[in-house]
Amino acid sequence: MMLKTIIFDLDGTIGNTLPLCIAAFKAAIEPHAGRTLTDQEIIDTFGPSEEGTVHALIPEAYDQGVEDYLVHYKELHPMCAEPFEGIVDILEFAKRSGIRLALVTGKGRRSTDITLNVFGLDSYFEIVETGSPQGPRKVQGIERVLQQLGIAQDESIYVGDAPSDVDASRQAGVPIVAAAWAETSDPAVLHAKGPDQLFTSVADFRAYLDQRCTVSKA
Repeated sequence: MMLKTIIFDLDGTIGNTLPLCIAAFKAAIEPHAGRTLTDQEIIDTFGPSEEGTVHALIPEAYDQGVEDYLVHYKELHPMCAEPFEGIVDILEFAKRSGIRLALVTGKGRRSTDITLNVFGLDSYFEIVETGSPQGPRKVQGIERVLQQLGIAQDESIYVGDAPSDVDASRQAGVPIVAAAWAETSDPAVLHAKGPDQLFTSVADFRAYLDQRCTVSKA
């Protein structure tokens, strides 16, 4: 089946932004919580957007916590100043090949915009679906992308680094490429989920796209 759309996750897939997120959460939340947070405490709240994390950890200071998070997220972004090596090449290859690009992330709209701007990727994605404070919505995000682009499920792939990305893709009926190239990913856990493809390097994913597009044109 010809590949017509690639839908990307953001954190841990396009860039190594998870350590940045955790650092920004600690800087924003710990002063309000009056204690030190572990990385795992923060990660355990993931699913909803960052607003959901703030609400889970400091509901009494929600509004200020969200604003503080965004300030720290932007100020700390130099610790992740560019996407993974090879990602821009993949996006350019997709554009040249007529493959449409979308982004479905659990991040909130404002932090997503910050990262896309820092990475210089604002213009690549036709559709950007972001997260919700109420809970995970990647399934709905993927479905909305396909609906808006008018592209079938089997003409698309979703590329994400988390086990939950495999689950969301399965629910949406879209083939899943597990991105295991971030230091924060766990290839063994991803493999156990049975994704359609799994790559531990961006270069390997690029080679797969080359091969698939060559086969499609044959």
